[in-house]
Amino acid sequence: MSDWLEHSVCVDVEAPVEFVWGLWSDLEQMPRWMKWIDSVQVLEDNPELSRWRLASRGFEFSWLSRITKLVPQQIIQWESVDGLPNRGAIRFYDHKDSSTVKLTVAYAIPGLIGKLMDNLFLGRVVESTIQADLDRFRDYALAAQAQQ
Repeated sequence: MSDWLEHSVCVDVEAPVEFVWGLWSDLEQMPRWMKWIDSVQVLEDNPELSRWRLASRGFEFSWLSRITKLVPQQIIQWESVDGLPNRGAIRFYDHKDSSTVKLTVAYAIPGLIGKLMDNLFLGRVVESTIQADLDRFRDYALAAQAQQ
């Protein structure tokens, strides 16, 4: 039996939500700012599905993900349908000339082991990793905006 562990982080981006949404919703570009994501491939025959590959420090995982909710410029919600069990949402908050991006990620880890690992170190590692990813996204968005 597995327990689901969930982590949320957010970042403010000095760019309009339409611009920020446009960058993030191009899923195949995610490896540009998410260091732990090696590749994302949206399936041509079903754009709600995408194949993800995580590679870090000798570990490699892959999964097929389905978009379960999509509201332009507000939310992309997903869940894995095979491979590494995970789910989450990326939310966008419009502040006129700036935006807040909030990422929530949940993943399954076997019962007591998962709770112990999360309490000891895993939760902090995951949160600091996804916070660094969001910070890189902010920098990526600002650099892309400056090139326009």
